Amino acid sequence: MNTQTQPVPRLGIIGGGQLGKMLCQAASELGIEVTVLDPDPHAPASSVCTHHIVADFKDKSAYEALSEKADVITYEREDLDDDLLNLLQSKGLKVFPDPKILHVIQDKGKQKQFFVDNDIPTSRFELCDTPSAEALASFGYPLVQKARCGGFDGRGVSVIKDDSQVDKTLNTPSILEECVDIQTELAIMVARSQDGACVAYPTVEMDMDSEGNILDMLTVPAPISEEEAKQIETMGCTIAQALNLVGVLSVEIFKDTNGDIWVNEVSSRTHNSGHYTIEACVTSQFQQHLRAILGLPLGSTQLLSPAVMVNLLGSAPEGDTVVHGLDQVLELPNVSIHLYGKKKVSPGRKMGHSVVIGSSIEEAKRTAQTVKQQLKISGEQHV
Repeated sequence: MNTQTQPVPRLGIIGGGQLGKMLCQAASELGIEVTVLDPDPHAPASSVCTHHIVADFKDKSAYEALSEKADVITYEREDLDDDLLNLLQSKGLKVFPDPKILHVIQDKGKQKQFFVDNDIPTSRFELCDTPSAEALASFGYPLVQKARCGGFDGRGVSVIKDDSQVDKTLNTPSILEECVDIQTELAIMVARSQDGACVAYPTVEMDMDSEGNILDMLTVPAPISEEEAKQIETMGCTIAQALNLVGVLSVEIFKDTNGDIWVNEVSSRTHNSGHYTIEACVTSQFQQHLRAILGLPLGSTQLLSPAVMVNLLGSAPEGDTVVHGLDQVLELPNVSIHLYGKKKVSPGRKMGHSVVIGSSIEEAKRTAQTVKQQLKISGEQHV
């Protein structure tokens, strides 16, 4: 039998946060040399990458330096200048996902229009370049205002129930969305290879932190019917195909009280909602992303066990990172802890996550609640 041989490619990752760190860890399993570009000399990925270019994300010379150390480029952020990514392509490097996709994803207005153009179910919306009381009233209350660019992890979003709350309006180009009654928040990760093959992970249910509008706990498999699961998988792969995406795509989905399923937002990168795959699936989202962008066969997305993921968020006060209760939670059965190695803590900052597997969702949830109660990450201030 003939087998193909190929040199081990050098990988460049723009962004050295926790996603970059976990990509580096997956790359090390395949013997891949990784260079990370990130302005923070203590970025989480700095402890596990081969090379670290410490420079601003808008520094053209840093991209020049990265082009000398990598054959394939990917990124863990969406707030990047696609012109600089195009510069890397002009030097003959492969950049995945293609910068054209980022140009759509990073602008929520363009993203919403993409859904409409490709018959992807989504909520009623309107572009609003100059938000005003008149514009909001014309659209109709209640509504959700989202900044078109720059918002993430609950930032750049304002829920406005009536005209008495117009003081909550964001003074930035936005989209206005209909505020509907949501029964369940769901998400799915899909991966698409260079040859167009697409695979989907199981749909997950997300419980959000109401104060920070950030993911608190995730359970998989989600409590949905087989028909709904197939519908969501089809939606995810349809989006990936329409974008001509190579890599991993996160799709956030709402199921409303009428039972309708529609897409909220997508991210063309590995995502918080897919962290559970490291322990609970045959192939993690991070290795899957590498397989896709390096032209390797996609791996199995089979769920090995019901699982619960908990985000480990920072709590007050701000300061140098201090972890409380780690020894207790490591004694719990079927618990995996991922601490990102961030040196500073601030309230609501993502400092790590925990995955709990179990014979049932109920069993895993009980253990996950114990993890939440016992493991705390706060800051220590030095005088």
